[in-house]
Amino acid sequence: MAINEQKPLGSGFSASTNATEAIAGHDLSGQTAVVTGGYSGLGLETTRTLAGSGAHVIVPARRGSTARRELTGVGGVTVIDDVDLSDLDSVSQAASEIAAVANRIDLLIAAAGVMATPQQRIGPGWDYQLSVNHFGHFALIVRLFRLLVRGEARVVVYSSAGHHTSDIRWDDLHFLNGYDKWAAYGQSKTANMLFALQLDKLGSAHGVRSFALHPGKIITGLQRNMPVSEQVDLGWIDDAGNVTGDDFKTPSQGAATGIWAATSPLLDGLGGLYLEDCDIAPIADPDGSMDAGGVQPYAIDQSSADRLWELTSAITATSLSL
Repeated sequence: MAINEQKPLGSGFSASTNATEAIAGHDLSGQTAVVTGGYSGLGLETTRTLAGSGAHVIVPARRGSTARRELTGVGGVTVIDDVDLSDLDSVSQAASEIAAVANRIDLLIAAAGVMATPQQRIGPGWDYQLSVNHFGHFALIVRLFRLLVRGEARVVVYSSAGHHTSDIRWDDLHFLNGYDKWAAYGQSKTANMLFALQLDKLGSAHGVRSFALHPGKIITGLQRNMPVSEQVDLGWIDDAGNVTGDDFKTPSQGAATGIWAATSPLLDGLGGLYLEDCDIAPIADPDGSMDAGGVQPYAIDQSSADRLWELTSAITATSLSL
């Protein structure tokens, strides 16, 4: 990515654009998409939208029965069962099962994730949020690289404005010296961005381009680990669970930026960029607030992307291979 490309290009869309509007005019017949988290929240909206435009959508699911129930009536969908992004053996098995049903991938949208969870350690003591949001997606996508190359795919990784809360904590990735659920979430979202940046650097020569994005504020199952009282105090909902924040999007509006990222011809020849509101985001003031939008410079730093890739590759024992 050239740093001067990280600026809005004037897409004609906005924060109010919905998924149907973002995909209008695109026929995805004959294309194969993979959508992690594709049976709940924004992932479900994404699956419905892509399938409705003709794509065959593969949905890795931790709860296959739930996925099939939520996707009832959506044609052209294949569910891969028992996929746990916090378990690298499960991720490896999922990659093998995806390769068994697809000989190429044209679109991959990494929409699954967790947010602000209580402290939890998995494997040898890894932080849970970093493991699910970053390690699991890294291991899955890298294992699918051959199929991505065959499809000259676009990879879209859900990040968040939450990246403003933390750079990579190089000296304490797993919060051994005190846990903060929002810093842990922020670190994982910065990791998502640096992963997309490095994947684009390594994949562009093979036709694989990658983007990260902030979908906006949306009430979905992502908030399931947050007490209602905390969400009320933040001004997100009222005591009855009704959305009260005036800058919140509908699920369809929240899915729109990922759909636009995956399909817009305006992004042809580009990659490694951070998107929001169906456009390229500007670079944020390093001292600016999360609500002001934009991307923090540390989250698009190429040296950090190189370093995180090497570290994650070693941790997950996964490397790119053609």
